[in-house]
Amino acid sequence: MRAFYDLLSATDPEVFATLAGEENRQRLGIELIPSENYTYPEVLAALGSVFTNKYSEGYPGRRYYGGQEFTDQIENLARQRACAVFGCEHANVQPLSGSPMNQAVYLGLLEPGDTILAMDLSHGGHLTHGAPVSHMGRLFNFVRYKTNPGDGAIDFDVVRALAREHKPRLVLCGYTSYPRDLDYAAFKAIADEVGAYTMCDASHYAGLVAGGVMRNPFDAGFDVVTTTSHKSLRGPRGGMILCRKALGPAIDKSVFPGLQGGPHMNVIAGIAITLGKALAPEFKVYAAQVLANARRLGAELAGRGVSLITGGTDNHMLVANTQASFGLDGRTAEELLDEAGLTTNKQIIPDDPNPPLRPSGIRLGTPAATTRGMGEAEMVKLAGWIAEVLASPTDAAKRAAVRAEVAQLCGRFPVPGLE
Repeated sequence: MRAFYDLLSATDPEVFATLAGEENRQRLGIELIPSENYTYPEVLAALGSVFTNKYSEGYPGRRYYGGQEFTDQIENLARQRACAVFGCEHANVQPLSGSPMNQAVYLGLLEPGDTILAMDLSHGGHLTHGAPVSHMGRLFNFVRYKTNPGDGAIDFDVVRALAREHKPRLVLCGYTSYPRDLDYAAFKAIADEVGAYTMCDASHYAGLVAGGVMRNPFDAGFDVVTTTSHKSLRGPRGGMILCRKALGPAIDKSVFPGLQGGPHMNVIAGIAITLGKALAPEFKVYAAQVLANARRLGAELAGRGVSLITGGTDNHMLVANTQASFGLDGRTAEELLDEAGLTTNKQIIPDDPNPPLRPSGIRLGTPAATTRGMGEAEMVKLAGWIAEVLASPTDAAKRAAVRAEVAQLCGRFPVPGLE
């Protein structure tokens, strides 16, 4: 791969400069956005492989172009491994990303105008879970449930009442900024009562499900689980739809030809590699460490007076109310931490009074730092740096000093694939 870099440097130095700059940023800073991770070097190799050159519209054994011997093999391998990792009966590994992945489920199982019961965006739900600004929010009737103000728990009596009132065709759970595990059996019981499908969007925490440290929705009898292949799984940027065998034909038809054309076979090769890694015993150790690191980071932040949504975490992420803790909106907090070499993202909190681009909180996650080999001792340092920077928003020298300490720490924990 280094030979390709040398070629790029010689032929297009402007593009090469941005690539080298991003490598340096990743090498010298700590990635704390929970949806980001460092993929495996083998995945990077697959993404830059000759699978990039091949069009493969259709499915294994039913393609629209010739020359599919090896694309069929790699896609079948990815599907088989997905079923083995998550304990499902059918897997589609062709969705190009998380948004079309979820759209394919809605359009494959429902009719426009049908009702979907999903988590409110400000309480942790995703844009594709029916936010009014999304196309799916215009096509389907989304009814939203919220979390309790105090502990962030989901009140299933309220969810049941909403389901009985609105008779959804689909009950959707899963989240993008909710730091707790879910009671899938409770969701399934409510869905069964009103005759609805059950769907979980596990994109953020699928790696922890694969690693056995969080609950698996299929154990509760869920119909569909969707997940992206990066985030806590450490794979390439793509999507997967996992489901009961009976729903497989409808899901496959919805993905292709319903929503997209040719799949990205280099990404599917990367997904196969990722799922092979997830089946190894070492991945369970990794998943357990991600969770342990998140809990330690949360405890250390709370001990420094940082207000955490739901009071802590059951997964890989934390949501901090920086407005309440430091008098700083999330955008300002994000920018200050960025200057210190700590990458986070601004985040809305439940019923946030602030606008989305200047919300009240930030979101933190431990998958990437754990991938570099950092443990609970490093989480103590991170919590201290975060609190120091946010408590002194006008102290540029403090941020510079922390940035130097961060870079020194990063020197002990190389980014996979960059060294």
